Amino acid sequence: MANGYRISQVAQQAGVTPDAIRYYERLGVLPRPPRTAGGLRSYGDDVLPRVRFIQQAQALGLTLKDVRELVANEGRAGHQRCGRVRDLLRTRLADVDARIREMHAFRRTLRGHLNACERALEQDAPVCPVMVRLGGRSR
Repeated sequence: MANGYRISQVAQQAGVTPDAIRYYERLGVLPRPPRTAGGLRSYGDDVLPRVRFIQQAQALGLTLKDVRELVANEGRAGHQRCGRVRDLLRTRLADVDARIREMHAFRRTLRGHLNACERALEQDAPVCPVMVRLGGRSR
């Protein structure tokens, strides 16, 4: 891309909507571009790599708040910057681990309900144990 691209062109190249680009700007993860005399945004060559960085960071599980912190540290030295990335990744990993524990517990609950339904269906006049437990109709 050469300098002077409009938001719709950037959005199309990046595979996002113009609203997403505007949102990134409002959050501070994408710098606000200069404007033309007519007030239109005019993006340079640096915008696509930044949008792709944002997308890749989100694919790794980082939030846009995390991305904002990362881009705020762009001018810092290697150890400091890498330490900040490590801290963010450590936090996200702990979040994922907590969600996995919650999902395992939920799976055990669902498995128990399924087993109860299977046993009930072996009866001549089954009563759905899950519905009874939830306070719904029993038949």
